[in-house]
Amino acid sequence: MTNHSPTARRIAKTILNGFNAYFADYQNITLGAKARFETASWQAAHEANKARIDLYKTKVTQVVELVHSVTSKDTNRLELWRDARATYAQLIANHNNYEIAETFFNSVFCSQFHHANIHDSNIFVKPSRTPEDKPLRDYSIYISYSARDSLEYMIEDILKDFRFSTPWENMERDVIHICDSLRNAPLANLDNEKHLRVDMLESVFYRNKAAYLVGRIILNGEVIPMIFPCLNNGRGGIFVDTLIYNNDSASIIFSFTRSYFMVDAPIPSRFVRFLSTIMPLKEKSELYNSIGFHKHGKTEFYRHVLAHMKVSNDKFVIAPGIKGMVMSVFTLPSYPVVFKIIKDEFDEPKTVTKKIVKEKYKFVSRSDRVGRMADTQEYSFFIFYRNRFSEELIKELQEVAPSQLIIDDKRVIIKHLYVERRMEPLNLYLQHANEEQTWEAMEEYGNAIKQLAAANIFPGDMLLKNFGVTRHGRVVFYDYDELCPLTECNFRKLPQAQTVEQELADRPWYTVAEADVFPEEFRLFFSGNPTARAAFEKLHSDLYNYRFWKLLQDRIRAGHVESAFPYRRKWRFHRRSHTRLQTK
Repeated sequence: MTNHSPTARRIAKTILNGFNAYFADYQNITLGAKARFETASWQAAHEANKARIDLYKTKVTQVVELVHSVTSKDTNRLELWRDARATYAQLIANHNNYEIAETFFNSVFCSQFHHANIHDSNIFVKPSRTPEDKPLRDYSIYISYSARDSLEYMIEDILKDFRFSTPWENMERDVIHICDSLRNAPLANLDNEKHLRVDMLESVFYRNKAAYLVGRIILNGEVIPMIFPCLNNGRGGIFVDTLIYNNDSASIIFSFTRSYFMVDAPIPSRFVRFLSTIMPLKEKSELYNSIGFHKHGKTEFYRHVLAHMKVSNDKFVIAPGIKGMVMSVFTLPSYPVVFKIIKDEFDEPKTVTKKIVKEKYKFVSRSDRVGRMADTQEYSFFIFYRNRFSEELIKELQEVAPSQLIIDDKRVIIKHLYVERRMEPLNLYLQHANEEQTWEAMEEYGNAIKQLAAANIFPGDMLLKNFGVTRHGRVVFYDYDELCPLTECNFRKLPQAQTVEQELADRPWYTVAEADVFPEEFRLFFSGNPTARAAFEKLHSDLYNYRFWKLLQDRIRAGHVESAFPYRRKWRFHRRSHTRLQTK
């Protein structure tokens, strides 16, 4: 090991010890997911998810304090941290999770220097070494199965290997359902099932009220997803709810609109490589996010943006759509995300503050997004190249958020921003949608509102422009400055006018408290689009009734947790169906 100062070595060791302690605590919270699933402890699962997210910042703060305690020297000296970075790189050279350990070092440094001095000589902007590209056969995180004896025996072996403490409700029935689905679709043209190979990850993926067995089919050199979502019937039985066997459906299960999985992944990079084989279009950052390592997902995203900038030449522009009252939004046409900056002053009639907006985004990050809210990554002092910004965008940012900008001839540094996946705003989508697409979008829009409400989230401002359409056709909410817990709202029936003066009044003649919501007024969201309004009223007229919302509030207050399926309900297996298992 190259000689470094004793102080730098102590700092490096302190940070690495802190990372190892964080990772151990993280794994312990994760390992509890199995028991929570088996005992149907859904509220405990939600609390564990929040606790695991909060753990990272808690550990980083503790380590920053410890760094100050292991030296009497000035910890604001950059040369000391450069030396500590070099020492740290040597300490983690053979660490199984060196890349996540690098991110932890970065977080400690950024906390110490308030996100200033971002440079590869100070932190790990670039990884310290190239990740290993191991061939599939070298993985030790999955079990391989063969259909040599029969497809039924193979599926039965898989379910037996994943036996929970709670028994299977009816394994024989589930095996029949799975085999029928496989033969109807991915294996429909297979002449000889005995040549089939399946790899199943040993660890179960837990989220919301489901456990997912995740694997892949290897068929004539092709890799096909094979995912079994399993549910607890609440009466002491586990059952397979459906079979997922195509890339798009697998991608939706691991979507940026859903909460992070709880999965025992002692070496996360290996899980990411495996998942990449069944979802080749997903970036590494998204996969790290999906399995709960969202801080390292931020690192991977930043590195990917830098790499993309080197191979592209288009410019950042103002994002299409109606400009927001709270956020200024821009995008790079060749890159599928948007960057959102909180304005210095909000347009009328917005009354929220910057602090409240930040709290709303934090609330979303710790909530069950049920597939209807975009995951958002928060960055400080994000560095862009000045020559990649359009003059129109520079002018816009200087007008609405000058306090957030540091601009020189070469760089644009934004002090605070959020990054989200780019979607087409629903109001723009409807402008070119045909009648069938409009009806489908309105069904999705209503479903999004209902599913968010069932998760105790009220969007607040439900204008069409605040929802986006994904590449899979799902409608997702992405404007968070007015959302709140559903249980904090007071849903009321719109009072009927008693006099002509009241009927003609240009403002409410009745008292309206801050938390009051009148569902009958939701019709105003469709002004100017009669086709969308007709479709919505046909499909979701119950949302206009205040009793619908009050009933939902009662269920939430009683502790009920709704199921959130990341697949079509019509794909679910019929649990009453049962015939004798016939093996070949």
